[in-house]
Amino acid sequence: MQDAAILMDKMYRHQRHIYDLTRKPYLLGRDRLIESLAPPSGGSVLEVGCGTARNLICAARTYRNAYFYGVDVSSVMLAQAQRSVDRAGLAERITLAQGDASSFDPQALFGRRHFDRIFISYALSMIPPWQETLVHAFDLLSAGGSLHVVDFGDQAGMPIWFRRALKNWLDLFDVVPRVEITRELRAETRARGLMLSHQALYRGYAFHAIAQA
Repeated sequence: MQDAAILMDKMYRHQRHIYDLTRKPYLLGRDRLIESLAPPSGGSVLEVGCGTARNLICAARTYRNAYFYGVDVSSVMLAQAQRSVDRAGLAERITLAQGDASSFDPQALFGRRHFDRIFISYALSMIPPWQETLVHAFDLLSAGGSLHVVDFGDQAGMPIWFRRALKNWLDLFDVVPRVEITRELRAETRARGLMLSHQALYRGYAFHAIAQA
């Protein structure tokens, strides 16, 4: 975890202050994901790769009877996230902790083993061990829970010039759109006896997937 934390801290040491403003135009589908969560009253919601806590704050404001947890490998992003959570007055319902997305111990970090809802928003395209991260998220689901993922798609419906420009832009931030995510999601849901809802968004720019019983 240490190497990943150092890398992310270096990348976001200055970007964290403008991250939400600069990412809003191209991290599409996040609000759609939040609308799909619908946790039970008193339920638990975990975001893997929570960054600045933008999504957690939006979700906590939407679902006022649920409790939220966020894990991220970057200490500087978590510091920014905690300030945002405190300013929003949501510290009693949002708990943040540092951990490796592919292997963190939720019992040690949050005092619980499983979560009713888990979501991953544009993080798998940034995490080298993304397969392990996805499997770990499935393992942490409560019985009857659901996993929600939004990330870059295959851009199949976008013009070539746009796809090239997007790749060049994402390369600056070590972001790698992974078409294999969908294949891994399908394999995991089949293996676990779950159902998968998968929707391409904005001509394939992104996708939104939900795995549930």
